[in-house]
Amino acid sequence: MSLYQLVYYSRNHIAGEESDLAREVEAILDTSRRNNERAGVTGALLFNAGCFAQILEGPLEAVESTFERIQQDERHGDVSVLAIEPIEERSFATWAMGFVGRSSKNAYRFAEIGLSSGFDPEALDKARIHALLKDLVRDEEGLAA
Repeated sequence: MSLYQLVYYSRNHIAGEESDLAREVEAILDTSRRNNERAGVTGALLFNAGCFAQILEGPLEAVESTFERIQQDERHGDVSVLAIEPIEERSFATWAMGFVGRSSKNAYRFAEIGLSSGFDPEALDKARIHALLKDLVRDEEGLAA
């Protein structure tokens, strides 16, 4: 089975207070994890008040179908694909949808990224998003162990 990786970013269109934002992100994660597990898609999501950056991995048809749902989701705006390419192996094989930035250590590191990029996803390329998510997920897995 051929595997593909899609990297994208989008603008956050979730309005409301921080608690509303947290509820919506949890809803996105819950739905994504269920759908992705069923479709054989893995990945990780980086989120802040201004944007989403995400990596999806799996069979091409499943990745494209998942991405199509994201594009139609009103919580995402200005969706931009940074890369879609074949891969030899998954970077996030154990994550139906990993989410990073919850720990205080990661929140600090995420803030540093935000300061350097102005929370502007356009300042991050595919390689930077991949490296950032891979590093943060690895740390999250270590914290969970």
